[in-house]
Amino acid sequence: MSIERYFSRPSTNLRQLILASFVVVLTLVTTLPARATSLLRDPDIEYSLQRLASPILNAAGLGSSVRILVVNDSKLNAFVVDQKHIFIHSGLLMRSKNADMLRAVIAHEAAHIANGHIARRHRNFGNARTVAGLGIALAAAAAAASGNGEIGAGVALGVSSSAQRVFLSHTREEEASADKSGISYLVQSGANTQGAVDVFELFRGQEALNTNRQDPYVRSHPLTRDRLRAAKAAAQAYAGKAKPDPQAEYWFGRAKGKLSAFLRSPKTTKRDLKNSPSQDVRLMREAVMFHRQSNTKSALASMNKAIALRPKDPYFYELKGQILMESRNIKAAVPAYKRCVDLAPNNALCLGSYGRALLASGQTRAALNVLEKARSRDFRDSRILRDLASAYAKNGNRGMAAVASAERYALQGRMKDAGIQAKRAVDLLPEGSSGWRRADDIVLAAKRAAKKKK
Repeated sequence: MSIERYFSRPSTNLRQLILASFVVVLTLVTTLPARATSLLRDPDIEYSLQRLASPILNAAGLGSSVRILVVNDSKLNAFVVDQKHIFIHSGLLMRSKNADMLRAVIAHEAAHIANGHIARRHRNFGNARTVAGLGIALAAAAAAASGNGEIGAGVALGVSSSAQRVFLSHTREEEASADKSGISYLVQSGANTQGAVDVFELFRGQEALNTNRQDPYVRSHPLTRDRLRAAKAAAQAYAGKAKPDPQAEYWFGRAKGKLSAFLRSPKTTKRDLKNSPSQDVRLMREAVMFHRQSNTKSALASMNKAIALRPKDPYFYELKGQILMESRNIKAAVPAYKRCVDLAPNNALCLGSYGRALLASGQTRAALNVLEKARSRDFRDSRILRDLASAYAKNGNRGMAAVASAERYALQGRMKDAGIQAKRAVDLLPEGSSGWRRADDIVLAAKRAAKKKK
C-alpha cells in the first residue's frame, strides 16, 4: 500500500478543452497552503470498496463511472468534487462499524453527483475567491483512454477548512435531497437503511462543538434534527426488508482490515485478527503484521496460505510482491507481480508495481512497456510517472524522461518544476511529436500558473 498518469493523445478540440480544465485547476494550485492531503493508493482496498459500492452506484444510475478513493486523513469525512470520484477519509472507513454504514455514506455522496449538486458548486466557485483555496493533490484533467471524449476533472482534496466550507459545503436543501435519494439507493440495492441512522449517530453532538473541533463532514454536511428524524423514519419503514449480505461484509471487512493492518500497530492488529471477516483476510492481515515487524519468512508463509485459499485473487499476489520488494528480494517479486497482472491485466496500480519490479531487476525495456500501459489507464499515481521517467532515462530517451517528470510535477502542483522539465523536453523532442505536444501543453500551463501568482 502506498500513499499518495496521464492519458492517450486526444483530438485537437478535446486537447484544448482538457488544457482549459488543466489551467483552471492550476489556478487554484497557486493559492494553496503548503501541506496537501494525499491519497492512499492500494489496488486491493480500492477494488474492495468498488465491490461494496457497485450496487449503490448502479441504483443511482452512475454505474462503473465513479471511483471510490481513500484520503489519508484520520478525520471523519467523505466528499465529492466532480462526477467521477467519491473520496472517503481513512478515518471514516476505520470508524465505520459495518458495511451498511459505509454504504450509507457512499449512497449519500452518490446522490450529490446524481442530483447535479457538483455542477452548481463549480458554477459558483468564483464566490470562493476570497478564501485560502482548495488543496489540490492531482492538478491535471484526464481524458478517457478509450477516446470517448469524456473529461475527468482534476481531483481536489480539501486542506483549508475555510475553502472546504465554501466549496465542499452543501445547502440544507441539497442535504435533504441527497438524504432522500441516498435512502432510495440503499433500498433499491437491498442494503439496510439503518446504516444511515448509524452514520448520523456517529456525528451526533458535533454541531455543538467549536468549528475547530468538529469533524470536516459536519462542517460540509450540516446535520439537523430533522435529517436524523427523517433517516430514522426511513429506517423504520424499511426495517426487516433488507437481507443479510455476507459479500458486502466480506469486502468491507477486507478493505478496513488491510487498511488497519498498515495504519495501526502490529500489536493492535494481532489483537484484532479474530475480527477478520474470513480466514483469507485474517491471513492477509497477519502477513502485513509480520512484514511490518520485518519477519519476512512468517509474512510470506501467511501470504502463501491466503493465496492457497484464493488462488485466483490478483491482489494477494500483489501484496506478496510488495512484501518481497520491500524485503529486497526483487528477483522473487517479479513473478509475484507478473501473476497479479495476469489475473488483473487492466489494473493500473498492479501494472505500476510490476513495472517497478521489472525496472529494479534491470529489465528496463520490459518495464517501460508495462509502465506506459499503467500510465494510460490511471493518471493518479505519481510513482508510475517517476518510474517511467527513470525507465526512459535508462533507455537513453532523455526527452521522454523529461516529459514524464514534468507530468509528475504537474500532478503534484509543482508547476515551476513541471515547467522546467517540460521546456527541457520541448528542446529535446521532435517538434509535433506526441511527447513534444504533451510537454508543450505543460509549458503553457506553467506560464499561466506563474502569471496567476503575480
